[in-house]
Amino acid sequence: MTNRSPPPTLDVALDRLVETFRGMTARADETNCECHWGSAEELASLKVPDIELEPDLLRRTWQAPDWRDHASVMRRVLPQLASALATGGVSDYDLVDVGESLARAHWQQWSAEQAEAVGAFLHAWWAHCLAAAGPPAPVHEALALCAEATGRVGPWLASWEAIRHPLADQRLAEAVTQWDVDLLQDMLPWCTVDHEQEKRRDLTTWLLNHAPSRLGNHGDPDHLRNVLRLLAITRLARFDDPRWPFPPYERND
Repeated sequence: MTNRSPPPTLDVALDRLVETFRGMTARADETNCECHWGSAEELASLKVPDIELEPDLLRRTWQAPDWRDHASVMRRVLPQLASALATGGVSDYDLVDVGESLARAHWQQWSAEQAEAVGAFLHAWWAHCLAAAGPPAPVHEALALCAEATGRVGPWLASWEAIRHPLADQRLAEAVTQWDVDLLQDMLPWCTVDHEQEKRRDLTTWLLNHAPSRLGNHGDPDHLRNVLRLLAITRLARFDDPRWPFPPYERND
């Protein structure tokens, strides 16, 4: 989804999503393994609309990869899952996995109303993570979720570029500090199911073009400037650079 207008506030986007997916259930014939997923009673609760799930059951449900109809299961749990994302109740979640679970549900192929509600929520949540005083998730994890949910990193970086806010700049410094080791080895700083090199190149190019003017005195400026300098040269040249910031690296040239 490409969203060229400012995203709605997080509260508005969450209310819209909850209303859109109210009354959804898993399919009546949906099954899963009692040994590996959960009990028959827990499975039955997914076939009743709008019952709040226990936090562990919610996590096991969106995380399971083997539903017969993953899309229906995700539509059933989306209001509660989105609420957890909005309030920061996801400390035990791998947010990359959340993004992959959304992608596996092919949400962008749902009805226009449903897809627009999910897309609007993701954009509002991302903007909130960038500029809120108390973000519900670290920005480097939030970007990974959004990129995996949509298969693209570019739109989320464009949103970051458009948000000119001191906290968005501070979170850029925090994110580069999290990503530095992977990026300097030409690796995407999160696991992905597809288009790894494309996402890495898009992220690296965006950082080289936009990060220098925004990092200012956030974080460790000398280290961050050095990371960006090294990103602009070839991988092999980085390892021989006298200011390579990590322990000596063994490689097979």
